[in-house]
Amino acid sequence: RLRMPVTLPGAMVLGAAVAGNRGSGMTAAADAAEMTGRWLAAAGVNIDFAPVADVNVRPSNPVIGIRSPGAFPDVVGDAVTGQVSGFDAAGILSTAKHFPGHGDTATDSHLGLAKVTHSRAQMRRIDLPPFQDAVDAGIPAVMVAHVTVPAVDSKPATVSRKVVTGILRDEMGFDGLVVSDSLGMGAVASRPNLYRDVVAAGIDVLL
Repeated sequence: RLRMPVTLPGAMVLGAAVAGNRGSGMTAAADAAEMTGRWLAAAGVNIDFAPVADVNVRPSNPVIGIRSPGAFPDVVGDAVTGQVSGFDAAGILSTAKHFPGHGDTATDSHLGLAKVTHSRAQMRRIDLPPFQDAVDAGIPAVMVAHVTVPAVDSKPATVSRKVVTGILRDEMGFDGLVVSDSLGMGAVASRPNLYRDVVAAGIDVLL
């Protein structure tokens, strides 16, 4: 991991800026992402697995927290959109994560398989709008989370064709790169036929 020579505001700070003033907040998000992107480009890196597009509606969430711009879909979407434009200005590919939403989970997917108990209607109202905003803004890549959404499929999203192809590709119209979260994470690492099933779900890049 690279350490930048300056400390930039984190996602939740950018979300607070957007909530305070949408225009200047989105500009701040773009500026922070562009600065990060230029630093990465100088080091020879051409993709950043950011921004986080999760709507953190569970205060006790053990893994997302301040990595998310906040608990309101419109605020998160605006912060993400600003960051997409900033990374693009720096010539860096950005990645919205963790699809279809890791903001209302009680489990850290680095350690175990997390579950999102939202209905499809709740997903459309809470979890998916920031990702749709990112898609509409032309984001080049989306990272899929190791979470189950029983309302859609009993299988983890990473190996779910219903999630990756059905929702992200077909319903939301995303035609860029689909990236898995790390396949060494505790949520899926011991799953049989993991790599075959990830590819079959429609994921392009396996981490």
